[in-house]
Amino acid sequence: MDGTIADTLPLCLESFRRVTEPFLKRPVTDEEILAAFGPSEEGTLKTLIPDHAEECVKHFLEQYRQLHRSLCPQPFDGIRELFDELKTEKVSLALVTGKGLKSLQITLEIFGMEHVFDAVETGSPYRPNKPEGLRNILQKLHLQPQDTVYIGDALSDIQATRSVSIPIFSAAWASTAEPEKLKNAKPDKILFSITELRHCLLEML
Repeated sequence: MDGTIADTLPLCLESFRRVTEPFLKRPVTDEEILAAFGPSEEGTLKTLIPDHAEECVKHFLEQYRQLHRSLCPQPFDGIRELFDELKTEKVSLALVTGKGLKSLQITLEIFGMEHVFDAVETGSPYRPNKPEGLRNILQKLHLQPQDTVYIGDALSDIQATRSVSIPIFSAAWASTAEPEKLKNAKPDKILFSITELRHCLLEML
């Protein structure tokens, strides 16, 4: 979701900042927040404000919902049309994200995408769990790794997919993308627009 379907990272960062700064009583940088990423939002809060994490989850979700329509009102241009086209071609669509279930539900609701995906796997508050999520998707949809492709914007996505032998197309179209780092990690493809992604996927059918 984040950085692939929509440019949600600025929204996530601002939501974390608004929740954590009152407790830390100092500015919190993007780098500090990003360093705590890996688990879901609950786990990120546990890293940033360990003594107040549980009480702040609800506040985080309130901020996330409140800011969503101003900071990230829509997914990337062309993504809705691509999903519709793939569904017309009988392609199964699954979502494996590090986001927690509750924040993901907010985003899907605001985008009107609650019924787009055939299967969804969300993050764990305890640790990064994307390889496990990918394996669960394969099992749920009765797929072999070679019959799938994962699209993700993070270096950790490349590592996760390699561990389960799933091909990966790195998404480098978000404002927060780091194309050079992605290239150095050698994904199967690196793509710079939804249009490029569409061409690649349709060529595979």
